[in-house]
Parts: sequence; structure tokens; C-alpha cells
Amino acid sequence: MNFKTGDKVVIIAGKDKGKEGSIKKVLKAENRVIVEGINVVKKHVKPNGQTAGSIEEREASIHASNVMLLDPKAKKATRIGHTVDKKGKKIRVAKKSNTNLD
Repeated sequence: MNFKTGDKVVIIAGKDKGKEGSIKKVLKAENRVIVEGINVVKKHVKPNGQTAGSIEEREASIHASNVMLLDPKAKKATRIGHTVDKKGKKIRVAKKSNTNLD
């Protein structure tokens, strides 16, 4: 998976299509990401000794195929490519503007 925590992404499919946000967490094993303010669900929390029960709103994960990286220059959705820099290190680049993402 090419996404990292903190990347700005746009949702391309689902109920939140067209919305933008930054990635809070990447779940590599499940190929899913959690995006700030996207796919908000209500979670019922049971009471315990210290706190009362409540209904919380939190972000649920979304499949990585439903998000695209936001190009820093063009401010549009773009794919992620890889190149090797002068030192021989592999870096991520935006396909639309060939901008370095790391």
C-alpha cells in the first residue's frame, strides 16, 4: 500500500464521495485506511466503573481502493508512482505533476 499517515486524500467512491481529509491511520494487513471526518459511525459504549455508557461518533476504516492521493500542486486526485533519487533512495511521486511526496 502506498499511503502514509498524514497524506491528504480525496474519496472517490461511497457515501462520502468527493470529500477530502487526511489519513489518521493505515491498516496494512486489511488494506484499509482511516480518514479524518470520513465514514463517521455511531459506536455504543458500555458503561464501566469510571464512565457512564454513551454513544460516540468515530471514523470507521475505508478500503484503500476508495481513496486517491491529493496532488499538492494541482489539488486534484492523482495516482502514486515511485522513482529513485540521486542517493539511490526510492521515493513516492504524484503522477499528475511529478511532485515529490516524501
